[in-house]
Amino acid sequence: MRFAILVIACFMTTYATAAEYKAGSLTIVDPWSRATPKGAQTAIGYMTIKNSGSSPERLIGGSIDVADHFQLHTMKMEGDVAKMNEIQSVEIDPGQTVEFKPGGSHVMFVGLKWRLAKGDHIKGSLVFEHAGTVPVEYSVESIGATHMEGMQH
Repeated sequence: MRFAILVIACFMTTYATAAEYKAGSLTIVDPWSRATPKGAQTAIGYMTIKNSGSSPERLIGGSIDVADHFQLHTMKMEGDVAKMNEIQSVEIDPGQTVEFKPGGSHVMFVGLKWRLAKGDHIKGSLVFEHAGTVPVEYSVESIGATHMEGMQH
C-alpha cells in the first residue's frame, strides 16, 4: 500500500511540473531551455506543440525577454555533420505533434541580454498564423540537460 501511495505521489509531482499553454486547437507543452555559460550569446528553446484541430496551423515566430532575436531552426545530419538552418515557419498539420528537442528542430534566442541559470523562468511568446500570439514561459534546466527535468518518462 505504501508503495502505491509513493508511486501516485511521484506521478502527481511529475505531472504538476508540466507546463501547458493553449491557443485554439493548439497545445504547447513544456517549453524549456538550458542554462548558458558565461559570455554565451545564444540559447536554445525546446517544447512540444500539438494541433488537435481540423485545420493546419503555422508557427511563424516569437519573442523572448532574454534576447534580442528569436529564430526558428531545423537541424539534420548530413553524413557525420549536423547542419542547422534558420527557417521562416513550421507547419503543424491537423492531428500532428511537432517536437522541438535537442538534436532536432528548436528555437534559438540570439543576442542574450544575460546568462540563463538553472531554475530561471523566462517569459516569451510564440506567434502562430491563425492562433496569434501565445505567451509562454521557458523553464531553464542544467547546461547539459537533454530533456526537461522531471518530465522523462
